[in-house]
Amino acid sequence: MGTMQATTVEHADRDTWVDGKRWLWLLSPALPLLGLVSVLAVMTGASRALLWALPIVFYVLAPILDWWIGEDRINAPESAVPALEADHYYRRIVYAYLPSQYLVTILGAWLAVNGHLPWWALLGLVATAGVTNGVGINTAHELGHKTNSLERWLAKLALAPVAYGHFLVEHNKGHHKNVATPEDPASSRMGETFWAFLPRTVAGSLKSAWRIEAERLARLGKGPWSIGNENLQAWGMSLLLFGALTLWLGPWGLLFLAAQAVLGFSLLEVVNYLEHYGLLRQKLSDGRYERCQPRHSWNSNHVVTNLFLFQLQRHSDHHANPTRRYQALRHFDDSPQLPSGYSAMLMIAYLSPLWFKVMDPRVAAHYRGDLSKAHLHAPRREQLLARWSVQKDAPAEAGNDTVQAAADAPAVTASRFACPNCDYVYDQSLGCAHEGYPAGTPWADIPASWPCPQCAVREKVDFRPILD
Repeated sequence: MGTMQATTVEHADRDTWVDGKRWLWLLSPALPLLGLVSVLAVMTGASRALLWALPIVFYVLAPILDWWIGEDRINAPESAVPALEADHYYRRIVYAYLPSQYLVTILGAWLAVNGHLPWWALLGLVATAGVTNGVGINTAHELGHKTNSLERWLAKLALAPVAYGHFLVEHNKGHHKNVATPEDPASSRMGETFWAFLPRTVAGSLKSAWRIEAERLARLGKGPWSIGNENLQAWGMSLLLFGALTLWLGPWGLLFLAAQAVLGFSLLEVVNYLEHYGLLRQKLSDGRYERCQPRHSWNSNHVVTNLFLFQLQRHSDHHANPTRRYQALRHFDDSPQLPSGYSAMLMIAYLSPLWFKVMDPRVAAHYRGDLSKAHLHAPRREQLLARWSVQKDAPAEAGNDTVQAAADAPAVTASRFACPNCDYVYDQSLGCAHEGYPAGTPWADIPASWPCPQCAVREKVDFRPILD
């Protein structure tokens, strides 16, 4: 079928521009609602085949609709973005995901124990809860990037059913700082199968999240087992949920919760696998990596999956501007594009030979045949270079900002310093207590590698002084 017109709105009046997908965003909280309806229907005597409704919609119908409807590359005009982000309607849509998510988890556990389901229906129930809570991680992702405490606590709540609460710390402060570099466990390498990536990212992300919090708490004079450890807070929510349901339903309830949790966080990790496959930020002469740009993430404008996933597929803009809300994320013409939406691509990722056939040529084309600039899986490096390197001296795709500008020396009179990516300002008189820098901490005492606590995209050396 045809593709929707690839048009970018650049000059439109904020008073006349209308979000054409305003009501379609309701498809995201409709996903767990479908799971809830199917569970309730089976509990009241309907066909057990309904337990496969949500998995079929997500894994089969969504890819078909992505292919049929195609892409939407329209961007909201920047003049309309402040009002768009301030509109609480869009936030309520995100919040609306959680009630159905929890009901699917709780009622699903009851049905698994007491429903006398045949094996195929039980698998459907696990898949329904797993997909609901796996997509729930994406809900936590949208909430966790925001700066107010309510949304961040709701993010931990959304992560509890998959026992993956450390994602909030590692994703915001680890992945966003180190994305598309060898230091990031959630960035996959060209030639690496998903099945090799999965244990590496699960273990690496857990280790990274613990280290990040241990270092932060050490600056506060506390140990890693402090109640202030955000990992422990999030895991405590999981322990409370799993413990309560186990006391109610017994060990079979716990087994169901564990099975759907594994499916749920595996769904997150396969999305991680496809989002940065083979992409690499280059090191600069000062030893730092170039700043993250849209070209360092695979992008997709396929409409249906974007509506289900709070436009997560516009991942290129998300990594360049992490605090930007989903309804305002943009398409960039120079960002590498996936051939389909996530629902289809994650199925391909499970089949490694097919994945390599689809994606390796795209990585090679992105780097114009110079795979020395790609993120390669070490055991297959020579094989990949021999197969795909066409012009070893060809420049990689890059914008005018490949070379990182040296940070200006801050003026001696400045007491406030602004992140050039988001609206965060470090005020010496206030410090940043949550990160372990009390009020009165001089800017000179902040480490050069300290990332912005709000967006994590820029480090201290990128900040600019605010001259009073």
